[in-house]
Amino acid sequence: MAGSVSAALLWPRLQLATKAALAAGVAFYIAPFMPGSAADYPYYAPLGALVAMYENVSGSMRQGVQTLVGLALGIGLAYVLFSLGSPSPLTVAIVMGLGVILAGLPRIGSGSDWIPTAALLVLLVGGHNPDKFSFGYLVQMGVGVTVGIVVNLLVFPPLHFKAAALSLAELRLALAQQLWDMGKALQERWPPEHEDWSRRSESLAGRARSVRAAVQKADASRHANPRRRLHPRDVDGDYRNLRDLERLTFHIQDVTQVLSDVIWAEDTPFVIPDGYAEPLADAMTLVGDVLRAAEEEEPKRLAELVEEADTAVKAFTARVAADDQPGDAPSAVESILLSLHRMLRVAKSGDGRREPNGTASNSS
Repeated sequence: MAGSVSAALLWPRLQLATKAALAAGVAFYIAPFMPGSAADYPYYAPLGALVAMYENVSGSMRQGVQTLVGLALGIGLAYVLFSLGSPSPLTVAIVMGLGVILAGLPRIGSGSDWIPTAALLVLLVGGHNPDKFSFGYLVQMGVGVTVGIVVNLLVFPPLHFKAAALSLAELRLALAQQLWDMGKALQERWPPEHEDWSRRSESLAGRARSVRAAVQKADASRHANPRRRLHPRDVDGDYRNLRDLERLTFHIQDVTQVLSDVIWAEDTPFVIPDGYAEPLADAMTLVGDVLRAAEEEEPKRLAELVEEADTAVKAFTARVAADDQPGDAPSAVESILLSLHRMLRVAKSGDGRREPNGTASNSS
């Protein structure tokens, strides 16, 4: 699974690199044909193409336009300061200061960094002919940005659906594995020999954050992308699955912390009473089976496993409620059972939306 995710993430990067190379080459080929003094600055065209090359089409358009706006503002700033005379340490300092202030304007985005850069280039590189340089600089960057956007739009514009689907599946299976490992720990001689599961809480949270980023990236890749009609996907369903997995991650983190404290923390008064470890382990394992089945089994089999796990959790909960609690220390079983019940409630609410439209494997 990890190899599949890595491949899904690597391929878009290779596509982007190929398209960036193509756009830069085309922009540099076109650059000498620009009118007037712009033809004297052909090397800015491939720079513009690289600036506009983004991982999705809408981002490419946004970044390209923001860059041109930033360049225009920087060039305008330089012209205002040319009224102060030839470039000097004072004028350069003023340009940098005002450029940084203008870079804080809202909605400029990636163009903000180009404001002081463009102003400084006009002052120092434009020399005694700033009109010629400014025209050539802006025109060639515009040519490059246009070429970059067109190439990104026409040459296999990326759809990051596959990486998002694989990331969702990977997190779901990692959560199932965590429940299985904790179930095994409950059946070992305490303290358990295997304790790596107790250190995975932050790792699971990090995975959940990565999955959210992958789904958001897939969502952004749809916008202004003509390929979305050929590769439809219910991204809203992906967001629902993501929210379910984030809730499951929270509950499993809670169980991990409770069980770790019971086993190793000296200042925790809670215990797992004798005779409760094995049925609690069975309940955890069954809930883990439900999570695995949500990726690998047919809906009918998933429903059967959900029912089996729900019955086991409810039966054990009823037993715990009916039993007189042995010993003086309070039991941690009720807390874990409540978390398992909440996990199953999430699984029931998400049943049937595991793979929206079934199209993840057909798009990149």
